[in-house]
Amino acid sequence: MLHNAPLHQKRKWIASHLAENLLLKYDRRSLPVVKGDTVKIMRGSFRGHEDKIAKVNIQDQTVEIEGATITKAKGTKIAKPIHASTLLITKLNLTDKWRRQKLESGLSETTKKEIEKEAEEQLKILEEKKKAEEEAAKEEEKRKEEVTELVEKGEKATVPEEPKEPEIPEEIPEEKVEEEPSEEPKKKPETKKQAPKKPAAKKKKEEGEP
Repeated sequence: MLHNAPLHQKRKWIASHLAENLLLKYDRRSLPVVKGDTVKIMRGSFRGHEDKIAKVNIQDQTVEIEGATITKAKGTKIAKPIHASTLLITKLNLTDKWRRQKLESGLSETTKKEIEKEAEEQLKILEEKKKAEEEAAKEEEKRKEEVTELVEKGEKATVPEEPKEPEIPEEIPEEKVEEEPSEEPKKKPETKKQAPKKPAAKKKKEEGEP
């Protein structure tokens, strides 16, 4: 039945219990969660973690909460899907007028006024965030336009050149001119006296001679 149910029924089943102060204020035990509700995880590895709901997956009947992430084998981080039954709503998102009308039905006028005041404060915060995002987007567009104009004109960002040191002319070493020695009168080579040649030794006697 849960798998084959239509989406409008599945959306109502993604509900969580209200905290004690909200239970007394709205006279309700549970409500379907909405993006922007502040919830506290009551069970699991992220028990005690409290943050806003980032996404509601109707088909899977799960919720993604800011800060509750797991790391894959590759190292990338993804949001961990958490079932709504393990959550406790600590603060409601009252920016939707249809939700406010359902909450205000059957309540006193004082509580209705409190709900409207809280809704106005939340809407102001949302408007401020939107304005900040729009201003940031405009600044990025201006920067991109300036860069494109510079590229079209062919201008490059001028970088201040460093002061160059004065070039000192290199001293060229003077070539040494070798002085030719003055020609001295040539001396006659001294003739060495040859020693008297010794008489040549007699040839050995032929073999067989006495």
